[in-house]
Amino acid sequence: MLKVAIPVLASLNEEETVKFYTEKLGFTFNASWDGYLIMHRDNLFIHLWPCNNPEIAQNTGCYIFVTEVDKLYAEYKPLGIVHPNADLQIRPWKTKEFSILDNNGNIIHFGEDISEKEN
Repeated sequence: MLKVAIPVLASLNEEETVKFYTEKLGFTFNASWDGYLIMHRDNLFIHLWPCNNPEIAQNTGCYIFVTEVDKLYAEYKPLGIVHPNADLQIRPWKTKEFSILDNNGNIIHFGEDISEKEN
């Protein structure tokens, strides 16, 4: 029944958010409707809604499963966007993951399932 989920995060500034997601995260900008943004990278879409309260963004986030997490980490690490307390690591729940903070303060976790690789 369920098919796909799309994260919807807070955006404090439309222009800065589009720039961050396209230039830093490698997303493609698709559309904006009165500040409601739609972007994608590969087969993943992210929506961002206009918000003027930074506390909302600082308390919002999402988890994205990926393949080749090492490669994605190597792309993002030099940009200075990896969360200082969430560097690439293997977690007890059998994922290899890291996190970034976007320009609004939303936290995005990127993880790869490594349970098959351990067997």
